[in-house]
Amino acid sequence: MTVDLDLLPRSTVLTPGPGRRRTGEELEAIADEAARRFDDRGLYGRHGEVDPAEVLAWAGETFGDALAVACSMANTVVPEMTAQHAPGVDVLFLDTGYHFPETVGVRDALAATPGLNVVDVRSPASRAEHEAALGPRPFETHQELCCRLRKVEPLDAALSGYEAWITGVRRVDTDHRAGAAIVEWDAKHAMVKINPLVAWTLDRVHAYAAEHGCLLNPLLDDGYPSIGCAPCTRRVAPGEDPRSGRWAGLDKTE
Repeated sequence: MTVDLDLLPRSTVLTPGPGRRRTGEELEAIADEAARRFDDRGLYGRHGEVDPAEVLAWAGETFGDALAVACSMANTVVPEMTAQHAPGVDVLFLDTGYHFPETVGVRDALAATPGLNVVDVRSPASRAEHEAALGPRPFETHQELCCRLRKVEPLDAALSGYEAWITGVRRVDTDHRAGAAIVEWDAKHAMVKINPLVAWTLDRVHAYAAEHGCLLNPLLDDGYPSIGCAPCTRRVAPGEDPRSGRWAGLDKTE
């Protein structure tokens, strides 16, 4: 099947974004300084655990409304933590149009939480337009392109309006993330990337959620330790890699 992408509306990255007050050079310098301040691996002489609250307090003070949180709605620990230090922070939810109902339910519940502003990040092309161009099951026939159009490009466009973003990335997630720092320079998006829970295990995340009443996606207790779009996510058997259910059978990890 030949795909004519000119027929689809595409996400647009704004350079510089409307919420950016600093230059890329200034933001990179902030990232480098913070990477040293919040180093937990001894790379710059500091050893030992760094309190996520300390990191998030710095982020809120440094970036204000130029700060965003990305949340997949597997749990709401990171956005709820962030809201304590940056009330009203934007929480970016990638609404691909293919999510599990349970994931959308967590999104809706989080949107009702005071101190948070959930922003649905979508492709400008509707799911119907998308499938008209790529076929009825693009997640099977055009996996990489489907992800690019429904996830990557919309996120890139959304992030262009901020100076820093907070994620729930953890080193134990994948080999690709094993070297992640608490604060790092995101060269792709020319912004500061903040990973406050990077040293935590999944059990610790869930324990924090239970103690503080944060939301957990019900699918986590139904064999889905890692949750993406419904057509591309399967249950994981006991003992399997927690992320093996993502893009199962495909040569794809991110």
